[in-house]
Amino acid sequence: MDLTWLSANPGLSLLAFLAAAFTGILLSKWIRYIPNNRVGIVEKLISRKGSVKTGLIALNGEAGYQPQLLRGGWHLLTPFQYRIHKMPLVTIPQGKIGYIFARDGHDLPPSQALASNAHGADFQDVVAFIQGGGEKGPQRQILREGIYAINLVQFVVLTEDRLFYLPLDPGELETFQKMSAIITERAGWRPVIIKGTDDAVGIVTVHDGPSLASGEIIASTVGEDPHQASTYHNNFQDADKFLVAGGQRGRQYQVLVEGTYYINRLFATVELIPKTVVEVGTVGVVVSYTGEVGTDISGQEYRHGELVAKGTRGVWSDPLLPGKYAFNTYAGKVLMVPTTNFILKWTKGEVGSHKFDENLTEVSLITKDAFEPSLPLSVVVHIDYRKAPLVIQRFGDIKKLVEQTLDPMVSAYFKNIGQTRTLIQLIQDRSAIQEQSGVQMKEKFSQYNLELQEVLIGTPTSGAPGGQIEQILVQLRSRQIADEQVETYGRQQSAAVKERELREAEARAKQQTLLTESAIGIEVQSNQGKAEYAKAQQQAAQIQTLAGAEAEKVRLMGEGEAKRIKVMAEAQAEQAARVGIAQAMAIEEQVRAYGGPQFQLVQQVMNRFAEAIEKSQVDVVPKIHMGGGDKGGGSLIESLLGLLLSEKAGQLAGVVPTAANPEAEALKATLRQNLTR
Repeated sequence: MDLTWLSANPGLSLLAFLAAAFTGILLSKWIRYIPNNRVGIVEKLISRKGSVKTGLIALNGEAGYQPQLLRGGWHLLTPFQYRIHKMPLVTIPQGKIGYIFARDGHDLPPSQALASNAHGADFQDVVAFIQGGGEKGPQRQILREGIYAINLVQFVVLTEDRLFYLPLDPGELETFQKMSAIITERAGWRPVIIKGTDDAVGIVTVHDGPSLASGEIIASTVGEDPHQASTYHNNFQDADKFLVAGGQRGRQYQVLVEGTYYINRLFATVELIPKTVVEVGTVGVVVSYTGEVGTDISGQEYRHGELVAKGTRGVWSDPLLPGKYAFNTYAGKVLMVPTTNFILKWTKGEVGSHKFDENLTEVSLITKDAFEPSLPLSVVVHIDYRKAPLVIQRFGDIKKLVEQTLDPMVSAYFKNIGQTRTLIQLIQDRSAIQEQSGVQMKEKFSQYNLELQEVLIGTPTSGAPGGQIEQILVQLRSRQIADEQVETYGRQQSAAVKERELREAEARAKQQTLLTESAIGIEVQSNQGKAEYAKAQQQAAQIQTLAGAEAEKVRLMGEGEAKRIKVMAEAQAEQAARVGIAQAMAIEEQVRAYGGPQFQLVQQVMNRFAEAIEKSQVDVVPKIHMGGGDKGGGSLIESLLGLLLSEKAGQLAGVVPTAANPEAEALKATLRQNLTR
């Protein structure tokens, strides 16, 4: 604008300014600008068709809020006929959920909590929504992440961060805030995310649709194919399909497993519970609270309850084997039954790992000799996994089985045992009692579908330190110690003997070299002896041969010499005989001359005796005197000599030496020989 011209013509300038201002105002009524990040909601103020008769949206061009939106750009409108409300585009962030509330549409039926979108709902086309049967109120369909051009008069969009709507009534805000609070409480602004590491399943509770039948506690699985129900309604993400298929409100039997689910929390809520884990060494017996009434398959002999097939109501005949299961614990429960051996301890202060015996105490006994000991014991039990459902059907659970059946049965059995034995017998016969009880109680346990593996009996106690039972045990221990000492001493003695043998063996081993050398020496000497013996034998044979020859020589020489001597002896004998005869004749004459033969004999004997004493140098007078005879006269020699002479003299005196007497001649010859010697 040329300010110089305006200053020169002030009247014209004012008129031109007013004209320009009016033109600007007129153009602003005709032409409207909508930014690209916004939409324009058209409110028609004047219409030849009049105002809207029903509802909020003027579908037929009536005065009121129009269903169409003005998008970004310039728009030519009749002045003073329209009012434009510029509203932001609806933005749903990534991983978030938006909820829709429709202000106009068909009224909800009394049985519905949310508006149905069974025929499809395009919240960006108001005409299609209303004419397609859309219902007012909170919608079942939700908005996923994205940007939407939505008529915020017809629809109110609730997100976690803000509320998208065109205020019409101050009281509406409170309604939308309550709705937002419910969604927040149910964590509904985000999808349901179940991670694999959570080991959880989602239990779905539907808040819309027809109610469950009387007596039902959980809604069954729905869909054209019950086995493909999750794909039919996309795991409760398509609420209308779920309800059209016959879905009911309430807690659902079907569960959600790992994954992400965009579920309208006004339609259904999800509760996460742990998966049912059946550990190794256990099985899970299922007690189902829902399903059809099943047929009893336990058999005619079982009278303690019914067993049914999987999927029906009751105790399932097939237990769950070890593993993880997406089991709905609201539709039933799984009772864990150990299939490994477990120990029940009737011992004060001790509890097994399964804690089935936490209420058990030691068995109180009264023995035959009136003692009242407490008997600690343990029982090892096994349950066949195929019989686990029978046990659960009969007793409810293992702990009830232990406390209500096994405890009184075992206690009564051992009380009966205690009454038949003294305390010492109870202690000393523990092994026999344990073996006997194991055999007898095994049959009792089998009646309850249990397998008894072992009965372990402890030492009876009196319950108080220093009691009579302890004193008896001390005495028994003293006896045992004495026996052990005797055994120890015996073994020590044996050990000493073994040690001595060991020392001898060691000494022998140390001298083994010498023993070996000596043995070899002995063998060498033996060989040398054998050689020398052989040599000696050869020499002996040689000597024997030489001796034989020499002996033969000597013999021959002896024979020759003997013959020579014989000849000489005969000659000498002849000579001697002749001399003797001459001497005898002389002597005879001498004897006669000296007084006879007796005197001559004595004289010769004495001469011989004197010569003998002289040659032998014997003492004539003995050093030791020996008496002979009662009178004690003379020595022993004299006596013997006298006796000899008397006998000889007598004999000689009785013999008449005549030539005609042969005996006399022989005696003479003998005397001659003696005298010549």
